[in-house]
Amino acid sequence: MPRPKSPEKKALLRVLFADDEIGLQELISSELPRMGYSVAVCPDGLTAVAAMEKEPFDCLLVDLQMPGMTGLEVIEKASQIRPEMDTVIMTGNPSQETAIAALKFQVFDYLTKPCRLADIAGLLGRVRERRESRREVAVLRHQIQRVFGDRRLIGQHKSIEAMRTLITRVAPAESTILIRGETGCGKELVAGAIHDQSARAGEPFVAVNCGALPENLIESELFGHCKGAFTGADAARTGLFEMANGGTLFLDEIGELPLAMQAKLLRVLETGDIRRVGDNQIRQINVRVVCATHRDLEQMVQDGEFREDLMFRINTFEIFVPALRERVSDLPLLAQHLLQRFRPEAAKHPTATFDPETLRILAEHQWPGNVRELANVIEHAAILCDHLPLMPEHLPRHFGSRQLRKELRVSGPVSLRDLELQAIEDALQRHGGSKPAAANELGVSLKTLYNKLNSAIESKAG
Repeated sequence: MPRPKSPEKKALLRVLFADDEIGLQELISSELPRMGYSVAVCPDGLTAVAAMEKEPFDCLLVDLQMPGMTGLEVIEKASQIRPEMDTVIMTGNPSQETAIAALKFQVFDYLTKPCRLADIAGLLGRVRERRESRREVAVLRHQIQRVFGDRRLIGQHKSIEAMRTLITRVAPAESTILIRGETGCGKELVAGAIHDQSARAGEPFVAVNCGALPENLIESELFGHCKGAFTGADAARTGLFEMANGGTLFLDEIGELPLAMQAKLLRVLETGDIRRVGDNQIRQINVRVVCATHRDLEQMVQDGEFREDLMFRINTFEIFVPALRERVSDLPLLAQHLLQRFRPEAAKHPTATFDPETLRILAEHQWPGNVRELANVIEHAAILCDHLPLMPEHLPRHFGSRQLRKELRVSGPVSLRDLELQAIEDALQRHGGSKPAAANELGVSLKTLYNKLNSAIESKAG
């Protein structure tokens, strides 16, 4: 089994050069590598198109007048195959046609032939500056996300500390990782932390929920497709694997993939090769894959629902993310962190943002929806609260109904209304506070459920 590829030291730019002048071909192939660029020299347009289909490039230098396929035709193909690539036109006769092409295909610049090596070097330097600016913006955006907590692992529980230690060990490696845990516990945050601490941190992090992909479009979404590959494929599309090239692809809910796609994914993990739907061209990609699931893959293997060889391939390392109820001591930290997303002023007075009774009620909840459910609850409370701290009355109604039920249990015999309220509360807990789901389970209308909750709250207030 081949080992995953480590990121290689990059050239300043990956240049695709297409020109039928032999002298210029020889100059480019000998001089650009000396300057630190990698270059693929093509004698005609057809060869250039085949090259860009096979591997990615940063910049296309193309002559307009070539036999077989003109430079404009090559540029049009490039806009479909590699839309992220910067294009430079070389021509001996600048014309209105050249200007129109530059506008239509967003050409970066053009060189007038005959051109000197210094002209080419200077232009490639400007391409580098442009691409570096884009990268700096992307990195800055990435850093801002981390500062505001998008990928921070909040908590001091021993299970979180152990997880942080494991992430630090496995992130620099290139092994595939399987993240396990209940829905809503923060598996994508863990995947993001792995990416952030790896050698690929400056490259793309692409996340996809496999369970949310329509079955008939999964292959196209992951691997891309050619124009006309199927009905509705009006243009070529880059797949998620290509989008993540050089970086990390996070496949959430990997257990939801159909068996046929599991076989294709296994091949990609083994070979590093992908093929777009409707295309015969094999493309080489360099992607680290991190997977996640809340399902029991071992049981799925026994039931014939998941390939055993794929399970072995994706779990070189396993990371278990604890449920929120298993680290309830972290709840105040998490609640404070989440509140700052919706109420930035909470950061100024972190000790005066939650009433003690509010925290007690939150700590007693079972959190079947984990951190995702907590985020929804905090957002709800932050909207209702005019001035901090958050009080119990700012929490969703089912928190109040649970508190009322506990008081009723202490006070004496249980009435039919009490039993109804208990059944509603139990259903809400099982469904992470979702009233429509609870109503559906109980076989009552959503209006009826709301009426009974409101009646209980009003009874308590009276």
